[in-house]
Amino acid sequence: MAAVTAYMYQAQALMRDYLLADPLVPYTSVLIGIVLCKMAYDFTRILSSFYFKGYTSLTKIQRIEWNNRGMSSAHAIFITAVSLYLVMSTDLFSDRIKGPITFRNSIISTSALGVSVGYFITDLAMIFWLYPSLGGMEYVLHHTLSLVAIAYTMLSGEGQFYTYMVLISETTTPEINLRWFLDTAGLKKSNAYLINGILMFVVWLVARIFLFVYVFYHIYLHYSQIMQMHAFGYYLTFVVPSVLFVMNTMWFMKILKGVMKTLAKWP
Repeated sequence: MAAVTAYMYQAQALMRDYLLADPLVPYTSVLIGIVLCKMAYDFTRILSSFYFKGYTSLTKIQRIEWNNRGMSSAHAIFITAVSLYLVMSTDLFSDRIKGPITFRNSIISTSALGVSVGYFITDLAMIFWLYPSLGGMEYVLHHTLSLVAIAYTMLSGEGQFYTYMVLISETTTPEINLRWFLDTAGLKKSNAYLINGILMFVVWLVARIFLFVYVFYHIYLHYSQIMQMHAFGYYLTFVVPSVLFVMNTMWFMKILKGVMKTLAKWP
């Protein structure tokens, strides 16, 4: 009986997403995401040229990366706020709601994912355009996996809870970018650099290590619901978090070494 109910819920969800919903919503939100990326990039450029005297003395590729990191920080703040709101402040993914959590979605959740898809398309295009100046193959792998997973869950409506749980890890992006900003601005020995490094370590540990462990635990508890997803979504649920967790762990070890090295040299 439970299986029949679950499949009925899936059929209703797919009908709502594919037949009843406005098909322009996801595609429009992707376009909006790309436009917002362009606006954030230009805003960073204009703001930096006015308030950071050393901006004009940077090389062309440094200015491009500077603006790109401003854009990525804006996306990280946006998608982290939306993720926390949907996961923690609404009933969309609450256990109080009947039906599999794997098929729950809303216009807000789908639209926000579209904006994120627009960002990953833009950033991935810039990485390829200036390869490897903005990042090597590890960034290409990270962005490609993220883009495929987010685009699928945006279009299908499946697995949005797990997508948003993983996107909470974007909360580490502003700290990573601030570290690069301070280093490029010649403030590597400042108190701000040290404090940001410690903050980055803590936030990374919570959002990219502990949070992923919880995601795997949640997947284990709700495996019967995940099995009801389409094959592609089913495999994405396991492959994407696993690959990202391995990458997060490798980067975390580098962050840990960097923090220890900085603290050892600090007067």
